[in-house]
Amino acid sequence: MQNRNQEQERGQSQQNKGGRNLIIVKTKTRLERLTENFNTVGQAMFQIKQQRANFFGSAKNVKFKKSKERVKDMVGSGEVADYQQEDKKYKASLDEVQNRLSRLVKVKVIDRSFLPSFLFTPNDIVVVIGQDGLVANTAKYVTDIPIIGVNPEPERFDGVLLPFDVNNYERIVERVLAGQEQVVNVTMAEAATNDGQRLLAFNDLFIGPSSHSSAKYQITHNGYTENHSSSGMIVSTGAGSTGWLSSFFNMVGGIQGLDSSHQASTESSGFKLAWDARKLVFVVREPFRSRTSQTAITAGYVSEDNELMLESLMSENGIIFSDGIQTDFLNFNSGTMLTVGIAKEKAVLVTG
Repeated sequence: MQNRNQEQERGQSQQNKGGRNLIIVKTKTRLERLTENFNTVGQAMFQIKQQRANFFGSAKNVKFKKSKERVKDMVGSGEVADYQQEDKKYKASLDEVQNRLSRLVKVKVIDRSFLPSFLFTPNDIVVVIGQDGLVANTAKYVTDIPIIGVNPEPERFDGVLLPFDVNNYERIVERVLAGQEQVVNVTMAEAATNDGQRLLAFNDLFIGPSSHSSAKYQITHNGYTENHSSSGMIVSTGAGSTGWLSSFFNMVGGIQGLDSSHQASTESSGFKLAWDARKLVFVVREPFRSRTSQTAITAGYVSEDNELMLESLMSENGIIFSDGIQTDFLNFNSGTMLTVGIAKEKAVLVTG
């Protein structure tokens, strides 16, 4: 944590308060995305109802009828009402935040799809309303600018990166305007290719095939080099260590916890890396040993003194993407040399 309440910063903040811009980053709800696919809300809702009725009403799934009654009132149950409730709460939260903050500062709302092309300035303040993934997607385009994560529905979303909600976000924005906020500087990962391209990651990088096939590459780490055949690899930051990376530890824990009745343990490994730690963790997915591929390098740490280097051995379908956004990717095909390390940029998350 860092306290940005220095006299000089506070003075500059007060002088620039009227000229600062607040950018609200929003996303589409499930209902909105379904409506785009089926043209109307009514048609989208009909499709959900029809498919669920066909499933639970089919003869071979009679045993699931009681399950439906048990889960229909749960958050995220798949019922039509759940889609509608999520959409209603999200839009209400977005309207609330936009209207109230407009009284304090100039506000602009952008959809997540415009993040790659939107030009942020050092004088901006960013408020993200959505899920944790939206904060991660925003952070790699908004470096060194304060990001305030607002959870529109705490009952639904975990909100690891969303410490505020519609009841307390306003005072936090006021603290940022006054230069009095508490922040954490989050370490980000960087993928840089030999042709000058680079990609940042807030949570994690994926390096591997674009489809369900084997990734062929040569890997060098800690002074050792070998050839790999795997389903790719991920490189995680501290912020991402409780996300995708944790699934690998959960899988290993489940395998190790198998008992005689084949019931796997569901307890997490508890592995966690500090958000500001100046190191990354990489894990190779499903490494395969053969005459031409080895498996000595399957996991490790990446630091400023020990980067990860890869050379693609794939003629096609090799990609690198970050934070789950596959549409924003780099090609990783034959001739591509890749260096993975710690980015010089940091994400600045407001915590209080």
